[in-house]
Amino acid sequence: MIIVPFCSLLLGVMTAHFIVGPIGWAIGTWIGDVVMAGISGSFRVVFGAIFGAVYAPLVITGLHHMTNAVDLQLISQTGGTMLWPMIALSNIAQGSAVLAMCVLQKKDEDAQQVNIPACLSCYLGVTEPAIFGVNLKYVFPFVCGMIGSSCAAIVCTAFSCTANAIGVGGLPGILSMQPQSIPMYAVCMAIAVVIPFAICLIVGKRKGIDKGVGVEDITLDGSDVAAAATISAGVSGSAVGAAVAAAVSSEAVESLADDGEIDAVANGTVIPLSEVEDQVFASGAMGEGVGINPTDGEVVAPCDAVVTVMMEETGHAVGLTLKCGLELLIHIGIDTVEMNGDGFDCHVRKGAVVHRGDKLVSFDREKVAAAGHKDTIMMIVTDKGPAGDLTLTESGAVEAGKTPVIRY
Repeated sequence: MIIVPFCSLLLGVMTAHFIVGPIGWAIGTWIGDVVMAGISGSFRVVFGAIFGAVYAPLVITGLHHMTNAVDLQLISQTGGTMLWPMIALSNIAQGSAVLAMCVLQKKDEDAQQVNIPACLSCYLGVTEPAIFGVNLKYVFPFVCGMIGSSCAAIVCTAFSCTANAIGVGGLPGILSMQPQSIPMYAVCMAIAVVIPFAICLIVGKRKGIDKGVGVEDITLDGSDVAAAATISAGVSGSAVGAAVAAAVSSEAVESLADDGEIDAVANGTVIPLSEVEDQVFASGAMGEGVGINPTDGEVVAPCDAVVTVMMEETGHAVGLTLKCGLELLIHIGIDTVEMNGDGFDCHVRKGAVVHRGDKLVSFDREKVAAAGHKDTIMMIVTDKGPAGDLTLTESGAVEAGKTPVIRY
């Protein structure tokens, strides 16, 4: 009874060792060679400009995780990596855009509760609160961060700044740099701070952010729309969401109910956001809300709203804008973006008008568990708009589309 399983295990190990392993190593080496050629070749500044610009959008899709393998391959082959320094610069650039928003919105206490911790965490290498909580909300800060990151990456590759290892992203990244690269990398960091900050400050003032203009009041010009199109791949910030909502017929929006209550999006047990096993959400950096430990895999609309964000490729997140202007993010599971949509089915598209109880997303809880992820659902108010203080229900059993968990 032991021999057959043992032989199967032995065969699997031999296959992995002698077939899969060498193939994987060969592919990894090839990718490393391609990236190395891009970084160190005659057109390395072009490679740097492109990579510096597109890394932040990669974070949205979750594809940025693949760069770790490339970094490790480069370190193995050459003793250092010139890719990772650009990643740290991208984090700094996005944080600098948030820093500009801190200055622009210095009189807005509600905005500062999100801006300040998002900026600090971004400078320390955690970009999600900055990207999702601030920069994508207005779109232009995200683009300003991309521009600054691209400029810094050009200088970084031009002077072949190299890191000894993968370290903490953001400002502490300089500690991972090879000694001879530290002076020029410090210059690159300064570029990643100054350029996004300056551009975002100028654009923000032109749009009236410093005068209290909210995201719902921003008019997108042609350059904003073009930038948003290059960013998205199915993802948009609240400003683009506002444009989507504007495209929906006024009659449909007027028909939406607005009773001051947001129900649970799934059957299960509601928990305080602070107990969610993800520091980005638990810290409240992205906004107030609650978590739900679901008992099934159905996610429904918690109230009448317009779908302004739908991650159709991954299915793990939905953004809703209520009639009153309040914006709600529904995030299904922790790190489930890494599943690339496997086990998720979307039932609505961006721009759809939904009513309380309408099905939004179905997901396979067993697949989520098999992938090693928690299926806790987060309901986050990313922007209260004109709504007043929030009252949260943070314990007890809840029924999808029927039990209020957020009141405004």
